[in-house]
Amino acid sequence: MANIKSAEKRILVTEKKTAQNKAVRSRMRNEVKKFLALVESGDKAAATARFPETCSIIDGAAAKGVIKKNTAANKKSGLAKKLNAMA
Repeated sequence: MANIKSAEKRILVTEKKTAQNKAVRSRMRNEVKKFLALVESGDKAAATARFPETCSIIDGAAAKGVIKKNTAANKKSGLAKKLNAMA
C-alpha cells in the first residue's frame, strides 16, 4: 500500500476509472456480438435497424478513450461490410 496521500488517491482514482472503462468496453463488445448474431441469423431488417445503435456505442467508446478513433472506424467498417454482404 502507498505511504503518500497523493499516491493513495491515484490508486483509488485508477481503480474507479478502470471499472468505468471495463463497463464501456463490455457494453461495446456485447452490442457487437448481438449485431453479429443478427447477421449470422440472416435477419437483414433487424440487423439494419441495429447497425446505427451499434455504431453509436462504438463511437461513444472512442470518445471516452476506451478505444482509439481509428480502431472504432475499423470496427464500424467491418460491421458495415458484413451487413452489406447479406443477400
